[in-house]
Amino acid sequence: MKVPRLTLVLGGGRSGKSRYAESLAESICRDPAKRVYLATAEPCDEEMRRRIAEHRKGRESRFVTLEEPLRLGAALRQLPSGTRVVLLDCVTVWLGNLFFHLPHEAERAAEVADLLEVLESPPVDMVLVSNEIGMGVIPADPQVRAFRDMAGWLNQDLAARAARVVLMVAGIPVRIKGRLPRLQREVQL
Repeated sequence: MKVPRLTLVLGGGRSGKSRYAESLAESICRDPAKRVYLATAEPCDEEMRRRIAEHRKGRESRFVTLEEPLRLGAALRQLPSGTRVVLLDCVTVWLGNLFFHLPHEAERAAEVADLLEVLESPPVDMVLVSNEIGMGVIPADPQVRAFRDMAGWLNQDLAARAARVVLMVAGIPVRIKGRLPRLQREVQL
């Protein structure tokens, strides 16, 4: 029996993370009915609603989409039967949701711990998308600093667990850990 693998795809905004992660998930499993796209974004304004609608439309024939903005650990424990690969997009957006909806640090830490517990022995192959936000200036606002710090620590933890880590730079995958896979289809920019 194949042991499920964890892949972390990092990068800045519009770096090609999601496209690459989708191609990777499609390479892992050719059957769209067995590929789950676990989306974390919430439609907080009109622009976000349009983005979410475009993303849904673009992947509707290629993935089974589940949307969960907060309880990722619980969602991963209740995957549809037969799931072979999960693309979780995006860890950083999820973390932002936690900061917005859960005012107490202990609540946020409990959700992060729950996700990490599931990822200790992932139920299926996992492709996680996350933003690398720690390369800029130190934020002046304490809440923003706390978010940036938690995102950095979480990315470190995920990278330590992952068999493969890829950093996307201007649409180009850069190997950080493990081997870059051969994709079924080229990433379209």
